[in-house]
Amino acid sequence: MKKINIAIADDEELFRKGMQFLLERESNLNVCYEAKNGKKLISYISTTKIIPDIILMDLKMPEMNGIEATKFIHKSHPNIKIIALTSYDGKSFITNMIDVGASSYLLKNTSSKMVIHTINEVFKKGFYYDEKVLKIIHENIKSSSGKRIKSDLDKNLLSKREIEILELIFEQYTTAEIAKKLFLSPRTVEGHRNNLLIKTKSKNVAGLIIYSIQKKIIEITPDFHL
Repeated sequence: MKKINIAIADDEELFRKGMQFLLERESNLNVCYEAKNGKKLISYISTTKIIPDIILMDLKMPEMNGIEATKFIHKSHPNIKIIALTSYDGKSFITNMIDVGASSYLLKNTSSKMVIHTINEVFKKGFYYDEKVLKIIHENIKSSSGKRIKSDLDKNLLSKREIEILELIFEQYTTAEIAKKLFLSPRTVEGHRNNLLIKTKSKNVAGLIIYSIQKKIIEITPDFHL
């Protein structure tokens, strides 16, 4: 079993040590580094041979905060997935972190079980947004009056099969699960997923999800549940 390497960025040492103890009780998780601010985290990533798969990122830290650090790391190391883990639950905080590339957003009062579940989901699927976060993304896009949308969706841009796969990605099915559901090979599903990224000019699955909401390919209804 491949270990998931995790870095923790938080200015509270007690919290970092507590998270490390909690995570390393799981056989597939390894905390490879902990930093008290974004600056130290970026310095580590720039020099280490053990690149973290996932970073648990606090928002408010001295010298360099979580939003600035996430923005920098998302551009320099796009394969590293960042999970915001913070005590701030305001819409502006959530929106800013998603905008700069966070793959998930958790509050510090969440259960340890949910933290571990989110880490595994992000590692496996590239993102994990709960119902609250998805609704905030949707509301933010609606309130922006489409300003983020550069052009209207070309109806012929995505094939029927690609839209079908996009909907299943949105529902957080894995490649293997999509393949089984649609009677396709995993390789074929990966090909469609890559085409979706190219066609929508999305860098990752999280970007693809946001794109699908922006273009109204996916609608989040009041009774939406993950």
